[in-house]
Amino acid sequence: MEACKNDELALLRALKSSNHKAFEVLYYRYSPRLYRHILNLVKIPACAEEILQDVFQKLWERRGEIDPDKSYQSYLFTIAKHLVYDFFHKEIKNRNLKELIISISTSDYSHIEEEYAYKESKKIVNQAIENLSPKRKLIYTLCKIEGKTYEEVSSSLGISTSTISDHIVKATKQIQSFCLSKEITPSLFIALISAVLNQK
Repeated sequence: MEACKNDELALLRALKSSNHKAFEVLYYRYSPRLYRHILNLVKIPACAEEILQDVFQKLWERRGEIDPDKSYQSYLFTIAKHLVYDFFHKEIKNRNLKELIISISTSDYSHIEEEYAYKESKKIVNQAIENLSPKRKLIYTLCKIEGKTYEEVSSSLGISTSTISDHIVKATKQIQSFCLSKEITPSLFIALISAVLNQK
């Protein structure tokens, strides 16, 4: 066990130094399980393979940021989770959400599951909003939930529209990060993304 840990530590240090052989070894060591994880979410082999390649491309581009003392597997899966989020983000823009859920869910998909996913996704998004700082939460609520314009909120709170825009951008990123940290089923994952996007 200790030998395996030392071997991986050496590989990560080599990768950080732009060693192509170390990158290749890590790719073949982790790509099978990472591919299965991605495929479980997107359900489309070609898309899963493309996302897998993107994960390792980003890994190579960010090799200088790798901390050999931290979990490499967790780092990989975090990159994958964000890329899967981006995939669904694009799919939701291009296809009907219900059709998308049906196409990637199990054969016994039902309206009950859809309703459950929707309710749970809203609950998680609301939890994320509650975690925002008081001022950011207020601005996000006024703009994204109550539907007020930036100009209206600017006049009401006495702050510039650029400040409001900055709060909205940062709040959205915080909410997305919170949602991505949750362990959820594919159908709930999509409903969750939709809930976040619909508040933008």
